Amino acid sequence: MKIVVLAGGLSPERAVSLVTGTGICRALRQRGHRAILVDLFLGLETVPEDPETLFDAEDGLCPEARIDTAAPDLEAVRRSRRDQSPQVFGPHVLELCQRADVVFLGLHGQDGEDGRVQAALELLGVPYTGSGYLASGIAMDKAVAKRIMTAEGIPTPRWGVLAYTPEEADRLARELPMPCVVKCTTGGSSLGVFLPETREELREALAKVRQFSGEVIWEERIYGRELTVAVLGERALPAVETTPAGKDFDYAAKYQKGGAREVCPAPLTEAEAQAAGALALRVHKALGLAVYSRTDMMLDQDGKLWCLEANSLPGMTPTSFVPQEAAAVGMDYGQLCEEIVRLSLGLKRR
Repeated sequence: MKIVVLAGGLSPERAVSLVTGTGICRALRQRGHRAILVDLFLGLETVPEDPETLFDAEDGLCPEARIDTAAPDLEAVRRSRRDQSPQVFGPHVLELCQRADVVFLGLHGQDGEDGRVQAALELLGVPYTGSGYLASGIAMDKAVAKRIMTAEGIPTPRWGVLAYTPEEADRLARELPMPCVVKCTTGGSSLGVFLPETREELREALAKVRQFSGEVIWEERIYGRELTVAVLGERALPAVETTPAGKDFDYAAKYQKGGAREVCPAPLTEAEAQAAGALALRVHKALGLAVYSRTDMMLDQDGKLWCLEANSLPGMTPTSFVPQEAAAVGMDYGQLCEEIVRLSLGLKRR
């Protein structure tokens, strides 16, 4: 098949997306597909007279992608685009997507997980991988997802939306319950997430979090074991347990070697493993997700599971959680990518 792997974009998770996309593209090419990687925002400045020949380009147009300890400079990315257009889709992106048999979404964060790219592709009649536009938008917005989880009786920590001016941050820092988590509603890869331990740290978090998103939520902090469980098709995969090397599981800990210890399958009792899988499936179905997803949860000291959030386009670097969980049931990275394509093409979009 001709496959466009769409990655990059203008999200703070751009670097993660490019590593994800590169891994997917190369894996699909090894399995005989004519796959190419296309950057959502940068696109291709020029294309050959016959664009079809790009699907046979050496190494699938994959860049030398890596994840640094800090998020990328998005303003520098904007300046690097020759046409300086405000459009989310870069030059020739939609043209190439329309020539593909399927678009594999390797995007993360806004313009990828929020449903807008899915909606555009759907309007053009272009098949794509993963959840549809509505479920993607719901899962991306933590406040909306929390409301659905609460309505469905899914255990999630106490929370609330924070609407405040910079001048009100001091008052909120005195009034909010502690310990708590402060995070933007549309962040990912632990960007825009703050875990204050003092009132002063809470005040600083309330000031900093607004750099990531206009809407902010607070959440009761749950202490315990951090688990993540993927859903593939109609089944939950074995859980991963994560223990940060440092105090918190932040962006650097998530993607830098030695930043965290990950164990898959997680050392759980049979009852705990089944409960974690059942919770992931409940969340997946409640939010209307499809093909694959990943639910992050906490197992507290009393043995109760709490859902933190769900990801409609979870990380797919070769060492990410979902590939780890797939490997635990005997599915290698290439097989996983192939299965995501197969399941996606079997969906009937709205």
